[in-house]
Amino acid sequence: MPRPLAAAALTAAVCGCGAASSSSPAVVPPASTAAAAPKARPSAFTPQDWPMFGRVPSRTSSTGAIGISAADAPHLRRRQVRLPGVVDSSPVFLHDVAAGGAQRDLFLMTTSFGRVVAVDAGAAKIVWTFTPKGIDGWKNSYRITHASPAISSDRRFVFSGSPDGKVHKLSVSSGAEEGGRWPVSITKLPEREKVTPSFGLIGGLLVVGTGGYIGDEPPYQGHIVTIDPGDGHIVGVTNSLCADRHEIIAPSSCRSSDSAFWSRSGAVQLPDKTLVFATGNAPFDGRRDFGDSVIRVSADARRLLGSWTPSNYQELNDGDVDLGSTGPVLIGGGSILQSGKDGKLHVFATSALNHRGTIGHERQTIPAPGGSGVFTAPAVWRHAKRTWVYVTNDSGTAGYTQSSGRLHRRWAVSRAGTSPIVAGGLLWVYDPSGALLAYRPTTGARVASLPAGSGHWNSPAPGAGVIALPQGSANEQSESGGVLNLYARG
Repeated sequence: MPRPLAAAALTAAVCGCGAASSSSPAVVPPASTAAAAPKARPSAFTPQDWPMFGRVPSRTSSTGAIGISAADAPHLRRRQVRLPGVVDSSPVFLHDVAAGGAQRDLFLMTTSFGRVVAVDAGAAKIVWTFTPKGIDGWKNSYRITHASPAISSDRRFVFSGSPDGKVHKLSVSSGAEEGGRWPVSITKLPEREKVTPSFGLIGGLLVVGTGGYIGDEPPYQGHIVTIDPGDGHIVGVTNSLCADRHEIIAPSSCRSSDSAFWSRSGAVQLPDKTLVFATGNAPFDGRRDFGDSVIRVSADARRLLGSWTPSNYQELNDGDVDLGSTGPVLIGGGSILQSGKDGKLHVFATSALNHRGTIGHERQTIPAPGGSGVFTAPAVWRHAKRTWVYVTNDSGTAGYTQSSGRLHRRWAVSRAGTSPIVAGGLLWVYDPSGALLAYRPTTGARVASLPAGSGHWNSPAPGAGVIALPQGSANEQSESGGVLNLYARG
């Protein structure tokens, strides 16, 4: 389960913003509806949305041109927006969308206590803020969320989670919450089950999940939930413990506890449209309990189709060395990469997930950078007929290529990083000690080191001619100190 990290002072923000009421859903209007015009973009550049963590359902965390070149990177200008809370995750992005009475490029993000904030990327100003009902009941407590939001396919709504175990559907234009079944509860014990993996719109369904809080206080069970993004009815549920029960259960009613679903990437879609996710420490029997495993479920999460578990699963469970501190990564060649707190990169065949209870038989096991645990989401980039995979952790950043379903390390640097992205032909990595780094993806040569404050699991997201990076740590259990850095050409 998540480890506590030491607090660090945050860089002061230079742009102020309004705050919402904490007793009811609230929308904070912009100070002005006249957004500052962004810098001119190259004529060949076509802006792209980044609608969920990792951009696409396979969570590759890569995209093409973003209006920032390698020559631009060292000279990007930073602006900061003070946020009404810490965003210990990653924003999502919509280009040229109506919000707050104007057309804007918009970053949307969820704070650790469930506020949702929309920021104009060009003006570096908050457009609106949503505050969930009952926030005073968990604000400044251990009850937090790390889940990045997701955007609806029609670009009209943003879906987010709050520490009361609810999923919200908000208007991108105003931050107003939809009614009917919304918000949707995905746990019967939000004091123990945490909304932590990033959201995804996958195969026409909203895919969310739960883990546990720091301290691993039972009872809780990690589970994956699919929701109809229109009317909000729950379509399917798979529990990783008591997996024969496909419903949201009272945690105390299951004989087993833990097995959190808590990776940064959330659920990942396979080419056959089924879903995979990884779990943390808990019992494993390959029938009803699937601790420290990669689980494959149907696209609607109504059926558990298969699983893979490393042969040392009992050692992982006994030592609190979760496999599920990171999510599955599709690396090509019929292989999946799965790492974890054990500091190893396990590569196994996708076909291992055709049946329940597959144990071991890895194609490859190699050390993660520096042999340290992986709490981040690796990025995958297809370039010049090669598949590149980038893994980051507290000990460094490394680039690998895939051949015949196996990884080959091509370069490594001993600079820490959170979840990386590839955008505009550069590998962008946040060093949480205080810098946004840009590397050449094929060599690891550093192109730029840009100023940033300290953080935790925050990671960058690309916009149109701008990179957004939150800073701060949710483990501070405070709303103060939240900052969004925006880097763009001067």
